Amino acid sequence: MSRLPQNSRPALSGCLFAALLAFTVGPIVVGAQDEAPEGVVNYTRVDATVACAGATPAEAMPAIKALGFASVINFRTAEEEGANIGASQSAATAAGLNYIHIPFRAPTDETTEEFLSAIADSANQPAYIHCASANRVGAMWFIKRVKQDGWAQDRAMAEAEGIGLRSERLKEFAVGYVTP
Repeated sequence: MSRLPQNSRPALSGCLFAALLAFTVGPIVVGAQDEAPEGVVNYTRVDATVACAGATPAEAMPAIKALGFASVINFRTAEEEGANIGASQSAATAAGLNYIHIPFRAPTDETTEEFLSAIADSANQPAYIHCASANRVGAMWFIKRVKQDGWAQDRAMAEAEGIGLRSERLKEFAVGYVTP
């Protein structure tokens, strides 16, 4: 029986973990962080129709377009440090991207409905969704997966946490929103 060298085991277990995660959670694209535009934090390419991220500088908009995205959905508020909404919107428009600004710190039913409508619109696909850390993105993505894609809550939550959902307050809102 052939044995793997000792230094190959971590890489193999990482591959096994990624395969298990993809099987149990869904189609998060492993290794997609490599394609993250310069300056983007917490980038996750979920599948061919969406990527989720944290803080995204205006200068990244041409690279986002080059990756094939049709729209940018931004949850950041103008008051957040480094948000620069005007510059981001101008850069996105100049790059040929639809720019959808749905600012919130604490989600509401109205902001959630606005997001669900935007993400369901085929003109906005593929969509690049971001906030400051990917926490708000994870919460909205969880809701989208359950309400629009019919996913079970545990599977959707595992994916949302992989994207960046950490806040218990956001988790409570998201679970409450999808629970009849």
